[in-house]
Amino acid sequence: MNSILKRIATGPELSRDISREEARDGMRLVLDGEVDPVQAAVFLIALRMKRETDDENRGLLEAIREATHRASAPVDEVLDLGDPYDGYVRTLPAAPFLPPVLAACGVATVSHGVESMGPKYGVTHRQVLHAAGVPVDLAPEEAAARLADPGIGWAYVDQKAFCPKLYALAGLRTLIVKRPAITTAEVLAGPVRGRRKTHLVTGYVHKPYARIYALLARHAGFDSALIVRGVEGGVIPGLTQTGRVFRYHGGDAETAVDFKPAELGIGQSVRAPRLPGAGDEEESETSFDAGAAAKAAAEAGKAALAGAPGATRDCLVYGAALCLWHLGRHATLPEAAAEVRRVLDRGQALARLHQAI
Repeated sequence: MNSILKRIATGPELSRDISREEARDGMRLVLDGEVDPVQAAVFLIALRMKRETDDENRGLLEAIREATHRASAPVDEVLDLGDPYDGYVRTLPAAPFLPPVLAACGVATVSHGVESMGPKYGVTHRQVLHAAGVPVDLAPEEAAARLADPGIGWAYVDQKAFCPKLYALAGLRTLIVKRPAITTAEVLAGPVRGRRKTHLVTGYVHKPYARIYALLARHAGFDSALIVRGVEGGVIPGLTQTGRVFRYHGGDAETAVDFKPAELGIGQSVRAPRLPGAGDEEESETSFDAGAAAKAAAEAGKAALAGAPGATRDCLVYGAALCLWHLGRHATLPEAAAEVRRVLDRGQALARLHQAI
């Protein structure tokens, strides 16, 4: 570790890159608690400040995946939904309810995350699902079994359960304040896999990360990936502007696809569900109450599954349609959106939620 830090933490002009093997070994030392917390923090933030190379990102991911406890679901294909672990602070997330919608459409889906994580400390999948009464402390094996249950077909699994060594770094990450190098890699840990194929769906904000996520998804062995330029880095695009995704299947190169919400029959005046009582969604986040937002998101999600119109329902239609189209279940986005609306209108997604509780 001393050798690594001397190279990666010497300023913007003198810092040097390290190899994939060194990044993996350094991350192993951090995960195993074999280095001083100060050294661990410098390792994580120095890589980010000098900007990680592809090999460094690969090495970090390898160490995280080695420390991950995973299970194979008794289904042929699994969709792995990797939303931001630090959550949402400007909008109400609808994505926690995408798994029951997709399950009702015949796609076994797992989501994952943590209770709370910096730097945003926003409302997370765990918080919303817990507020909705869904079990959020399943072991990977339990989550895998739920994916095969014909009445459920989806599950949430927490980092605390599938990668406790990484979860144990939460306190250190709080002290670091800024996003450390592992923020990108952790959503690709892959706690539940399919028998034949596993597909990744994740989001990004900054343009360079689409390529990085595709690179790491291939390195992690995902059979395909859908990388969405989404609201707050999530998996659902804004409802009022042209959307963009990058995707690949197998060994094909990733391609970019643009689309308009109107193509899916969406005509909203807001880009995402609004926080109750919020003014401008770009305003300061200092007064944000994650607990209250989680309860509001849970109520909005359940209402959307029960047939209530509005931005949350449109987000579920949008996000689920993208997944169905990416997986080849429907040839076009409008056809996929029509299927999602049928599932919602018939109460099939709501039934999947109730069966999971």
